[in-house]
Amino acid sequence: MTAISKTLPDWLNVSRETLERLGELESLVVKWTVAVNLISKSSVPEIWPRHILDSAQISVLSDPTQGAWVDLGSGAGFPALVLAIIAKERSGDATFTLIESDSRKAAFLMQAVRAMDLSANVIVKRIDEVPPLNADILTARALAPLDSLLDHAARHLRPTGRAFFPKGASFQDEVNTARQRWKFRCTAHKSLTDPLSAILEVDGIELH
Repeated sequence: MTAISKTLPDWLNVSRETLERLGELESLVVKWTVAVNLISKSSVPEIWPRHILDSAQISVLSDPTQGAWVDLGSGAGFPALVLAIIAKERSGDATFTLIESDSRKAAFLMQAVRAMDLSANVIVKRIDEVPPLNADILTARALAPLDSLLDHAARHLRPTGRAFFPKGASFQDEVNTARQRWKFRCTAHKSLTDPLSAILEVDGIELH
């Protein structure tokens, strides 16, 4: 089944061309997952709702056509490639930087960026080896607990920047743990794809 033939939720309003690109991304991820562990093989049949739509919902919270976006531990490109695809059909000056230390996963990301002519670049380094990027928006999905993510956010976000971290059902426990070491503002946006999950919007990050 292609992306074109799939039902779109009301909150995702994109063109047919964008749907085709999302379908191309889906095909690339499935193809590469055979050789490279981009996503778990058990989640391949659910890639559309579990990975693509789950990533796309960030575009409801922050305009992907504006600012410097930085994605940490990009792996299969979720959410960054999905957001860059959505941004491509709209006018804007956003740029996307994807950080991925695994050279095989980085090779996939570079191919995907080229294939869909996206405004994105890939940095093949560990996150803590990359000089501060002064991001307007920071994202990370299925990378680390919130407490650890805030170490990276404090390094790579500009003072007025925001971070969006998709989290599962235990997101409040992660927030509570992180508050033992950090001061920050946090809004938990209920996930549009999983009622038990949330996207944490975080800013004002400081160590106690």
